[in-house]
Amino acid sequence: MENKNDFKPYVAAEKITPEITVTSIVIGILLAVVFGAANAYLGLRVGMTVSASIPAAVISMGVIRILLRRNSILENNMVQTIGSAGESLAAGTIFTLPALFIWASEGKTSAPDIVEITLIALIGGLLGVLFMVPLRNALIVKEHGVLPYPEGTACAEVLLAGEQGGANASTVFAGMGFAALFKFIIDGLKLVAGEVSVRVKGFAGEIGTQIYPAVMSVGYICGPKISSYMFAGGVLSWLVMIPLIVLFGGDMVLAPGTAPISEIFANGGAGAIWGTYIRYIGAGALTAGGIISLIKSLPIIVKTFSGAIKSLRGSKVGSDERTSRDLNMAFIVIAIAVLTLLIWLIPAIPVSLLGAAIIVVFGFFFATVSSRMVGLVGSSNNPVSGMAIATLLVATLVLKVTGLSGIEGMCSAIAIGSIICIIAAIAGDTSQDLKTGFLLGATPKKQQIGEMIGVIASALAIGGTLYLLNTAYGFGTDELAAPQATLMKLIVEGVMGGNLPWTLVFIGVFIAVVVELIGIPVLPFAIGVYLPVQLNACIMVGGLVRLIVEKIAGKKENKKEIVNNGILFCSGMIAGEGIVGILLALLAVFGIDKALNLSEKMGISPVVSQIGGVLLFAVIILTLVSFTFGKKKKSNEEQ
Repeated sequence: MENKNDFKPYVAAEKITPEITVTSIVIGILLAVVFGAANAYLGLRVGMTVSASIPAAVISMGVIRILLRRNSILENNMVQTIGSAGESLAAGTIFTLPALFIWASEGKTSAPDIVEITLIALIGGLLGVLFMVPLRNALIVKEHGVLPYPEGTACAEVLLAGEQGGANASTVFAGMGFAALFKFIIDGLKLVAGEVSVRVKGFAGEIGTQIYPAVMSVGYICGPKISSYMFAGGVLSWLVMIPLIVLFGGDMVLAPGTAPISEIFANGGAGAIWGTYIRYIGAGALTAGGIISLIKSLPIIVKTFSGAIKSLRGSKVGSDERTSRDLNMAFIVIAIAVLTLLIWLIPAIPVSLLGAAIIVVFGFFFATVSSRMVGLVGSSNNPVSGMAIATLLVATLVLKVTGLSGIEGMCSAIAIGSIICIIAAIAGDTSQDLKTGFLLGATPKKQQIGEMIGVIASALAIGGTLYLLNTAYGFGTDELAAPQATLMKLIVEGVMGGNLPWTLVFIGVFIAVVVELIGIPVLPFAIGVYLPVQLNACIMVGGLVRLIVEKIAGKKENKKEIVNNGILFCSGMIAGEGIVGILLALLAVFGIDKALNLSEKMGISPVVSQIGGVLLFAVIILTLVSFTFGKKKKSNEEQ
C-alpha cells in the first residue's frame, strides 16, 4: 500500500501550469450544461444517471490538445471538473423535484417556477462543494492508498494517456452523432417504433424491449451483472406478478384500482396492471433497498464521521504548498451560514427554519457518507436515492409532528429532500474530481472554485430543462416515468396522509428482503421491479453486448482499451440522445413535432413500424460493436 507521504503527483507542487483559464471555463460550462441536460433526460426515463467525468476529460483533450494545440494536463482536468458537476446536479434534481410537477398536474398545488428550481439546485450544489472542502484532507490525502476513488483514478489515467486523447474524443463525438440520428428517426420522424413487445394469447404477461441507444448504453456501461439484476426484477413483475394478479383477481375490485381487475387488464393490458398495482410493490422494494444499503453502510458511516472529525481537529490550515491549498475555512463557515439563512428566508423555497436546520445536519452527514462511499465503490453505486429516502422519512415525520401537514408539508419535505439529494450527489462528484486533481498535482482551491462554476452554470440551466421536458411530455408518463421522483412522492404522501396501499408496499419490502438474503444486490433488482420490462430488457441487451465484447476481447492484449472504446462511445450516445430528446421537446412545445411525423403521412402500419424498430435496433448494436473493436485497429494502422 502506497504511503501518502511518499506520493508525488504528476505535476510537482512547485511547478505552476495553467488551470483556470477562459478556455477551461467556457468548455467546462458547455459540457456541464450538455451533460447535465442529457443526464436529466436519461434519469427521468430510467431512474439512473451516468458519470460524465471521463467523457468530459476526453472531449477537453480533443479540443484543447488537438484543435487549440495547447498542452496543459491541469487545464484539461479543470474542464472535466467543471463539466462533471452538471451530471451530478442533474441526478440530485431529477430524483426529487419532478414530484412537485406531478402534484401540480393532479391539481394539488401550483407547479414550481424556474426561480425556485434554480435556487434549490444552486444552494444544494454549493453546499455539496462547501461540505466536501474540510473533508478533503481526511478522505483524499490521509486515506490515499485506502480509498481508491475508481472514477477519479480512472479519469486521471485517461488524462495521463493524453496522446490518445484525439482518438478517444472522436469516439465520444461519433457516439453523440449516431445516437442523435437514431433518436431523430425514432421519436422525431417516427419512422419506426421505439418499443417492441410480444404477448401470448391466454397469458397476461408481456415481454419486449425499447430500442433507444441511450438506454442500451446504460446496460453496456453498468455491465452484464447489474443489467441482469434489473432485468430479473422486470421479469418478476411482468411475467410473474402481473399474470398472478389477473389470474386470481378476476372481477374483483382491489384498491387502489377502482374497476374490476379483468376490466383494467382488458382496457389497458399488462401496462395498466403495472401502473395500478406493481409500481407500489416496486416502491416498497426500492424503499427497503435504500434503507438496507444505508444499514449495511453504518460501519463505514461511523468510521468516516469519527475519522473526519479527528482529521479536522488535526488539519493544517493555510499550507503554503500549492497542492495543499483549500478554500479558506472562514469563507467556508460564513458561506454555509449564509446559504442556510437563504434557504429559510427566500420565499421561493418552501422550507422553514426547522427545515433549514435539518438540511445542514443531514447535509453534512450525507456529504461525508457520499464522499466515503464513492471512494470505496464508485459514483455509480453511491446510494443517493437511499439517503434521500431516509431524509424524506425523517423530514416528513418531523414536519407532520410540528404541525406542517397537507400539501404544504409535502412540498416542504420534497424541497428538503431535494437539497439533501443534490448535496450528496455533488459531494460525491467533488471528491472524485479532487482525487483526480490529487493524483495529477492540481491546486485544490482552484478545483473547488471550478466545481462551484459548474454548479452555478448547471443550476441556471436545469430549471429550464425540467420545465421544457414537463411541458412536452409530462413527468410520470410513459415518455418520462420519473421513477425516482414518483417514488419520493409516494413516500411523502404515505407518511403524511397514510393513504398508501400498504399491503402492496410491504409485499415489495419483503421481496427486497428475500433478494438481499440470497445475496443479490437489492437496489438494481428493485429498480427492475419498479420500471417497465421493456426498458429493463433494453438495458439487458447493452449488458449482453458488453459481455460478448469482453469474451471476444478476453485473449487480446488491448482488452481494456477495447472495452473502454465501447464505454466512451456509449457515453457519447447518452449525451447525443439526451440533446435530441430536449430539442424534440422544444419542437413539441411549439407544435412543430407533428409536421415531422412521417409515420402518419406515409401510412406506416404498426406491424411494419415494429419490424423497422427491430432492424434499427440491430443497426444500433452493430454500430456500437463496430466502434468498440474498430477504433483501436484504426489507431494501430495510423501508427
